Amino acid sequence: MSARVDFYQLSRDPVEQVAVMLARKVLQAGKRLLIVSDNPGQRAAIGKELWRGGGAEEFLANGQADAAHANNQPILLSDSMDAANGASMVMFVDGKWRSEALKFERALLLFDSEATEAARGLWRELDDAENVEREIHKQDENGRWQAGAGAGR
Repeated sequence: MSARVDFYQLSRDPVEQVAVMLARKVLQAGKRLLIVSDNPGQRAAIGKELWRGGGAEEFLANGQADAAHANNQPILLSDSMDAANGASMVMFVDGKWRSEALKFERALLLFDSEATEAARGLWRELDDAENVEREIHKQDENGRWQAGAGAGR
């Protein structure tokens, strides 16, 4: 099985806004998503933003992993890598990589300037990983996301 790791370098928009944008794309692709953060306050804030839908667009149904019916949620927020909802994609909103991510079809790592060196280290570490495709995404001054050079095997 191959995995894809997408690095999202946050420079303009807050993590909550980017998480909503990416979660919407995951659901539009017909996939389920696990959003992981060690910070319960961050998970709650992102859950709230998902319900709001990030503006005029419709809400994105989601739930916390420790709540009832977690397995029914299209988007599950958790502090662990247990995808009770059967997610094939995982998003790290706290900027911290978990190696279990390579068991997923796709992993999205959102990181800010404080986590840039760790993200660079992970990029180099994944050079040696078999069947891992990588891509970096950066936001321009107008808020558009641009994919950078990807490498993989």
